[in-house]
Amino acid sequence: MNLFGEALAWITDPAQWTGNYALPKLLGEHLSLTAISVLIAAVIALPLGWLIGHTGRGREVAVAVSGAARAIPSFGLMVLLVLLLGVLRTPQAAIITFVLLAIPSLLAGAYTGLEAIDRRTIDAAKAMGMTGWQVFWKVEVPLGLPLLVGGLRSAILQVIATVTIAAYVNLGGLGWPIIQGIPLRRFDQVLAGAIIVAALALIVDLLLAAAQHAAMPRGLRTPGPSRRRRVAKVTATAPASAPA
Repeated sequence: MNLFGEALAWITDPAQWTGNYALPKLLGEHLSLTAISVLIAAVIALPLGWLIGHTGRGREVAVAVSGAARAIPSFGLMVLLVLLLGVLRTPQAAIITFVLLAIPSLLAGAYTGLEAIDRRTIDAAKAMGMTGWQVFWKVEVPLGLPLLVGGLRSAILQVIATVTIAAYVNLGGLGWPIIQGIPLRRFDQVLAGAIIVAALALIVDLLLAAAQHAAMPRGLRTPGPSRRRRVAKVTATAPASAPA
């Protein structure tokens, strides 16, 4: 049996679905760490990103800070925080690491979503008598939502991939089969863990892609193939205009 087949056999083995390190339990830990980290990052990044996009100020600083945060190696940062905070605060160290990883994508999605809006749309809303808050909540946020969801999509996928290192500091998650299998030279187990994480990322990406499409205002959506065919058919069968 090849390594891929052995990995699938490891995943489907009933022994991996019970006990303290059962796959459903590890999946729950993985998703919990991801959700908590992205939620905290959103609380920090969204107000700041919306403020930058709405006022047009501070973009250069935000880009610089985001670039610096992306350049920090996550594993090294987590180990450093564990050493600084102490082993009793390992969960906090891991959460801080994942939050810092998620902030740049959320921040960029928030301010680029507002910056991409045509200024004439904003001027038209103001001309209708809308206040600044009304323009923000009823015009800017809805129109900027697709790019924001895109930033959220990127942040969640990055965190899902990186949460695997949480097992290194005994926090569980789907990285546990990988971390445990490497010193034991159980490469089927290592590959199985990688397959599960990749499958989780693909499923989440598909769901968020659908959410990003749904977040786009109906009038801005590109017509699908069936709609384009219907339009072309109607155009082809329409009677020609009478000559002038």
